[in-house]
Amino acid sequence: MPNMKTLGEFIVEKQNDFPHASGDLSSLLGSIKLAAKIVNREINKAGLVDITGAVGSENVQGEEQQKLDLYANDKFKAAMEARDQVCGVASEEEDEAVTFNKDLNRNAKYVILMDPLDGSSNIDVNVSVGTIFSIYRRVSPIGTTPTQEDFLQPGNQQVAAGYVIYGSSTMLVYTTGNGIHGFTYDPSLGVFCLSHESMQIPEDGQIYSINEGNYIRFPQGVKKYIKFCQEDVPADNRPYTSRYIGSLVSDFHRNLLKGGIYMYPSTAMYPNGKLRLLYECNPMAFLMEQAGGIASDGKNRILDIIPTELHQRVPFFVGSTNMVKQVESFIEEYPEQY
Repeated sequence: MPNMKTLGEFIVEKQNDFPHASGDLSSLLGSIKLAAKIVNREINKAGLVDITGAVGSENVQGEEQQKLDLYANDKFKAAMEARDQVCGVASEEEDEAVTFNKDLNRNAKYVILMDPLDGSSNIDVNVSVGTIFSIYRRVSPIGTTPTQEDFLQPGNQQVAAGYVIYGSSTMLVYTTGNGIHGFTYDPSLGVFCLSHESMQIPEDGQIYSINEGNYIRFPQGVKKYIKFCQEDVPADNRPYTSRYIGSLVSDFHRNLLKGGIYMYPSTAMYPNGKLRLLYECNPMAFLMEQAGGIASDGKNRILDIIPTELHQRVPFFVGSTNMVKQVESFIEEYPEQY
């Protein structure tokens, strides 16, 4: 690999792309990279040591927490606290935002929002999972304790976002608003190497990703779109292929590379959707827009939604531009819910 760039080398080369401070991105991604290596190591031990399964407790959303949920949350939180750029973290696994009050963090300019281990229930069956992160510049005065407003910013205020996918290979994908770039982990060297520069999603795709087991509970417009995907119209490359892993990071990553749409609509059971705006939808929407795609709640741009609570849920449609626009048109045409 004579011309291979590492993540650190690439960040230095693209330093001017980070809109606020030249050294901050390298340090922030450095902490994420370190925590990702540790989590990757533990995931690869699944089945060999006692790290799989549930811990017998629920998170604030009422979902059963897995052992690796808590492990990943602790490792990423500790990595952020060790950096003087981060003053607080909000996590899917924490009831409230966590503020760092050490002298090291007092003058920090950034907050991190994260889903430390997306799709963690898949670990027991050796299916790909991931970490999602989002970086904002704080709005409260530097030197003070972070406030709720620092974490409740719309997605269009993100300065960086990304994910780590732990699969057949481990990849870190990020954006600072100047394209989206992917780095594959080389365990023999212990470094992330540039493998996918300036990733772009095709405008059209032939993959739709949705949990069709919930079909009976979907809004009418979504049901109509699924039937549209299944119609035999060779001139339009239909029927489309259905692919659903059940891990947002994995489904998103595949569709990003191949073209497609991921959908998690509202249902009769979850009228506001099930995915979290701050920890999952905003960072993935930022990434998708940087790759040339669209992210919507079925009617509105995800990045323009004003958050009102840390664990707010929204419907989520993300992927190739023409596919997202198509499902939006069905939702508009059939406004009745279920």
